[in-house]
Amino acid sequence: MTIQMPQLPYAPNALEPIISEQTINFHYGKHLQNYVNTLNNLIKGTELEGKSVEEIVKIAPEGPVFNNAGQVLNHTLYFTQFKSPVSENVPQGKIAEAINAFFGDFETFKKEFTQAAVSLFGSGWAWLSQDQNGKLVITKEANGSNPLHSGSIL
Repeated sequence: MTIQMPQLPYAPNALEPIISEQTINFHYGKHLQNYVNTLNNLIKGTELEGKSVEEIVKIAPEGPVFNNAGQVLNHTLYFTQFKSPVSENVPQGKIAEAINAFFGDFETFKKEFTQAAVSLFGSGWAWLSQDQNGKLVITKEANGSNPLHSGSIL
């Protein structure tokens, strides 16, 4: 089994004007594709071949395999979270209830999440995840890291 490119659940121009088709084509079509290709080349013939990207992220030591696996997972989660039309992108159901329970309301969550993202030094990601105790937490991870790798989630 090789790592595959995720399928976008929307057309490349569906997120405009928030995210342009040009940005989607560059970051999804070129950037992410390069991470997928590089990861597949790095794991070919190793004990990691045939594992899911999540498994690789959990067990790979720091270095090229982890960096590419982390970026494949991070970009996949990033691109597949959106839906169109963008005006409807407001949490609903259990996630909305959890955000309200842990942050008070969606606006407070957005402010805290935005602050985490803009205060991240260099390249990296801001994350909303659930810790081992079930609490929603906002974390910052450098480069290709994420809460799955850092152990801040199960």
